Amino acid sequence: MGIGKAIRMCRIQRELSQQELANKAGISIAYLSLIERNKRDPVLSTVESIASALSVPLVALVFLAADETNQGQLGNELCEKLSYVAFH
Repeated sequence: MGIGKAIRMCRIQRELSQQELANKAGISIAYLSLIERNKRDPVLSTVESIASALSVPLVALVFLAADETNQGQLGNELCEKLSYVAFH
């Protein structure tokens, strides 16, 4: 999926605008837009700030960003738990 799409999916699930999330994460809306479109690869500290602003554990956000091949290596039970954590 990619980190940008995972961020966008979580932002929409949390019913936040790009402006609201950018403000909470301390980044510009332009940079957030580039990240969400996978045009920029953010540094880990930025991903941590975004995850915190979304109230999503960093590990859950990274899990959502992983492609299905990598998710399959974790096992179904762990995948379900991480997905639950990301959206509740």
